[in-house]
Amino acid sequence: MQISKNQQYDNYISWGKLLPFVIPSLIGILLFITPVSYQGQITIPIAMLSKWAQGLLQEYLPLLVTILITITGMGSLIVKVLRPALLTRNLFWASLFNVSLFWVTIRVIGMILAYATFFKIGPEWIWSDATGGMLLYNLLPLLLTVFLFAGLLIPLLLNFGLLEFSGTMLKKVMRPLFTLPGRSSVNCITSWLGDGTIGVLLTRKQYDQGYYTKREAAVISTTFSAVSITFCFVVLTQVGLERMFVPFYLTVTLAGIVAAIIMPRIPPLSRKKDTYHEGITPKIEEENKQDQPLWKQGLQQAVEKADENRSPGAFVKEGFHNVLDMWLGVTPIIMAVGTIALIIAEYTPFFAWLGTPFIPILQVLQIPEAVEASQTLVAGFADMFLPTVLAGGIESELTRFVIACVSVTQLIYMSEVGGVLLGSRLPVTLKDLLLIFLLRTLITLPIIALMAHLLF
Repeated sequence: MQISKNQQYDNYISWGKLLPFVIPSLIGILLFITPVSYQGQITIPIAMLSKWAQGLLQEYLPLLVTILITITGMGSLIVKVLRPALLTRNLFWASLFNVSLFWVTIRVIGMILAYATFFKIGPEWIWSDATGGMLLYNLLPLLLTVFLFAGLLIPLLLNFGLLEFSGTMLKKVMRPLFTLPGRSSVNCITSWLGDGTIGVLLTRKQYDQGYYTKREAAVISTTFSAVSITFCFVVLTQVGLERMFVPFYLTVTLAGIVAAIIMPRIPPLSRKKDTYHEGITPKIEEENKQDQPLWKQGLQQAVEKADENRSPGAFVKEGFHNVLDMWLGVTPIIMAVGTIALIIAEYTPFFAWLGTPFIPILQVLQIPEAVEASQTLVAGFADMFLPTVLAGGIESELTRFVIACVSVTQLIYMSEVGGVLLGSRLPVTLKDLLLIFLLRTLITLPIIALMAHLLF
């Protein structure tokens, strides 16, 4: 007896198939996307968990970071020199330690800088609170706890049909606006509202699984990986304008959307190949079936995906793999690249020189104290918090507002998102990141300046 399409569909939406999609997906949305008020700040639950763990383990986290970076550095050296079967034949361990000579070098540099900072060995400009100390004692402990909870729980967003459902519903929006597949919608929202590093992790997982091409993965990771809402508030507090959080965040969002529309259509992102990760079978989105509404097609795909992921053991295993992947693969890169960038920013006039071409642009946009503001625009490439630190002596509230907004919309800063991207195996290079950083600055600056003049 032949079963009709309607009968097949009715089977798919039975409670037994619907709940494994709905419950994990709702939990994932709650943890990663839903803004909540906590201790007077707007944040997301996953960030609350990471902050709680950081407070609980704060005394031990720098040592743990140093140990993890050491494991990565020594493991990479051992694999490169001795090639032990235990680490080369296992696919997971090989993916962590069997890397190119370039990345081995970066990891070893990260290990050396971590030791120098932890034990305060060598010149102070390596381990001071403004350079290596900022990373080892402030940033990396926070990232360690973020990676822990995000890595363990991110399969809630990935494996139970949420991306399939939202992707089908939003494919007619994401593709024409941002040149991206529909399933990237949850990814982009998570990256923007949640945390940039979580967004990079989510993008990388989707890229490795064959859902995104090289161009799509590069666009998502460099266009939507904003800092968390919590950190936005910290940035605004640093420039003394926390009372303007709502107009600030609306300005950042407006500028970010405009940049997200333009950036995929110009180099270097437009020149990325629409090919998939080598050795991966592409999972291309199906075209909408004419005999079904979009929501029905999306729901059918969602429950099919959820039905494939019912094993709690597989969920836990994937979560721990995610955590180790980020802990061992990313922290040494951030330590190496971030420390070097902060040393350059703190102890050389390099960023002041780079900022000189922005002086006439700021003057045309009628931004007060243009000379002082110019170096903050490029300092953000080293660390997103640097521009607001450098803006401490600027008196104009309008200028401080512009600096705070631009520092967030630039997205690419080497002490965190930039380092995470370079260590993530996503198809972006250091040259790409620098060009994207400058282009985002040029695109968002006039929009932010216009909003600033309307507000002040």
